[in-house]
Amino acid sequence: MRKLYVSPELFKQSVHSRRACVDCHWDIVRIPHRRNEKRDAVNCITCHLDTMAQQNEEGVKEYKRVDVVIDKIKSYMGSIHARPSKHDLSKPNAYCSDCHNPHTFAPLGTKARWDFRLTIPDVCGKCHDDVKKTYLTSVHGQEVAQESNPNAAVCVDCHTTHEIESPGIDETKLAITANCGNCHGQQLKTYMGTYHGQVTTLGYAYTAKCFDCHGDHKIKRVKDEASKMHVNNRLDTCRNCHEDATQGFVSFHPHGNAHDFDRYPFMWIASKFMIGLLIGVFAFFWLHSALWFYREYQDRKEGKTAPHVELDKLPKTDKTYVRRWSLSWRISHLLLALAVMTLVLTGTSALFAESAWAQTVMHTIGGPKIAALMHRIAALTFITLFFGHLVFFAYYITKNRNTWRWFGPNSLVPNLDDLKQAAAMFQWFFGLAPRPVFDRWAYWEKFDYWAPFWGMAIIGISGAMLWFPAVTASVLPGWVFNVATIVHGEEAFLAAVFLFSVHFFNVHFRPDKLPQDIVMFTGVMPLEEYKHEHTLEYKRLLERGELDKYLVDAPSRPMTLGSKILGAGLILIGVTLLVLVLVGFWENVIMA
Repeated sequence: MRKLYVSPELFKQSVHSRRACVDCHWDIVRIPHRRNEKRDAVNCITCHLDTMAQQNEEGVKEYKRVDVVIDKIKSYMGSIHARPSKHDLSKPNAYCSDCHNPHTFAPLGTKARWDFRLTIPDVCGKCHDDVKKTYLTSVHGQEVAQESNPNAAVCVDCHTTHEIESPGIDETKLAITANCGNCHGQQLKTYMGTYHGQVTTLGYAYTAKCFDCHGDHKIKRVKDEASKMHVNNRLDTCRNCHEDATQGFVSFHPHGNAHDFDRYPFMWIASKFMIGLLIGVFAFFWLHSALWFYREYQDRKEGKTAPHVELDKLPKTDKTYVRRWSLSWRISHLLLALAVMTLVLTGTSALFAESAWAQTVMHTIGGPKIAALMHRIAALTFITLFFGHLVFFAYYITKNRNTWRWFGPNSLVPNLDDLKQAAAMFQWFFGLAPRPVFDRWAYWEKFDYWAPFWGMAIIGISGAMLWFPAVTASVLPGWVFNVATIVHGEEAFLAAVFLFSVHFFNVHFRPDKLPQDIVMFTGVMPLEEYKHEHTLEYKRLLERGELDKYLVDAPSRPMTLGSKILGAGLILIGVTLLVLVLVGFWENVIMA
């Protein structure tokens, strides 16, 4: 009797136990088999497809199991293993039976399947012997080979089972990075909070991945002196990407957690401070806007306020408008608005990388590298405008030093009257007093002016640190990057939401201004509106006989129409950005 090489006991425990031999070896027609008989090779794919067609008729439960098999076959057919071998084009790089023994392959959930898992490095090592030897020296390989730990990572945990592709392509790098999170979920989450991780989330593979820092097949524990992330080796690892990296890079926390005070106190403090700032600013100003809208709407209904002035409905007579802004200030405002909107779009697309809209925007722009370039150009534009206007004011104050008053009516420096007017405004909100009157600058206009100073300090300095990491790390410890990332992102979120909600309300969305205010685009304001909005300045100029200096003709119809179109376009962009930012915050922060 011929000795069979198939163990009946093992076969009974396999996934094919209910199959007859001829289901796969269909060309066997006689027993005993003839010696040296040429037989067709077993085709697992064809066999499974035929079997699936039969099984589909047996019931829904069996059909669902078959769907999984179909997916595995499709995955294998698109993998590098299914492609023709360089050594023999008639054969694939790896066939099903090279990895799976069809006579002993155990079902999922069985002890035999877990035992098979421990042999996977040996299975893969039949073709990838050098990789296997390296893997067995790693922390993962030692857990498998020495401890027989079935939970330790084996080849298929990183490279997947049937979808295996060349590790040199971006899709594979991204997949392997995501697969690291199957075991190291918290570490993956904190990594995704860094710029490296944000670019990865957006679908690009050029920033550092887990294996770039920790190694691939020879991963060691961080405390192991052979580890790429050991404190003695970390700088060299960073220099693989950052050639000019300095010693400060070593103390950067790639997995820093702002919720862990004991390990990352500076991150915790920065995060909590920014959260408190966000809550305080929006609680006050959103309440301020809501109360203002209600009171202004009620006063308009009762006829207690000056009528809203439509520019195109005013009589076109000479000198019915007041000059508020010169051409240079209007151009500066437009450039500033475009710069800020560009900063918000490119910055929050990275900050909220997990949102579908962010990935769409990033792919539309051309990728994170193009977005970073746009972001920096917009930042330089903002900085140039910011310091340019400071130079102008320094020149203006010096030129008029004999008449200039720091707390005078033309100054933007806050004073006690602003606090009194703010208090009076709240009294008006609640119907306890009439609406207060204002001078050249109302208190909310001064706040809008000074807010960019805070933003420049926080966003500008932190952004510069991140822009020039080698310079930063040459004088500061690496954890500063973690803190800078937090405050840069949180302050940018604060600025974007404030500008496109509170500032837009103050200027465009309150009842007396709806649907928009185009003074910043035409540079002029109707005299009647000016008397209502800046009563104190109007009276002062009238008493001094200086009002005529500021009176001008009505803007032309093309200028008015063009200003409305430009204003509407910018408002639409701003509101769209506001919606995207809030959606990103909801998806990435609230629901995370």
